[in-house]
Amino acid sequence: MPKKAPLCIRQLANPAQIGRCREALEDKQSIFRQFSQIFALAGNEVRLKILFLLEQEGKLCPCDLSDILRMSIPAVSQHLRKLKDAQLIEGQREGQTIFYSIRKDALPILQVLLQQLTVESP
Repeated sequence: MPKKAPLCIRQLANPAQIGRCREALEDKQSIFRQFSQIFALAGNEVRLKILFLLEQEGKLCPCDLSDILRMSIPAVSQHLRKLKDAQLIEGQREGQTIFYSIRKDALPILQVLLQQLTVESP
């Protein structure tokens, strides 16, 4: 079997660059973790739609989301639970109804993602 060519053919490593890049990654580790979690959750079409609707409307209850998305309330509730566990949304009880909204501390990060959905296509 023939030998495989090396994946990297550089002649000299740049230790300063490597150290700088490693340090930058370490400094931003919590942000990478947070973005990764958001993208993993928002990568589900239903959860992305829920986040979009909550950003647009401010707050919605599971029944509203169920009607809008044409899904059962238990199915919507499962998605809401995942978003709540990830601390992206919060619920506020008003009488017997819980209204969900995007957490204020998650809104700036989510708006970067969600603003692409509000840009009108040409």
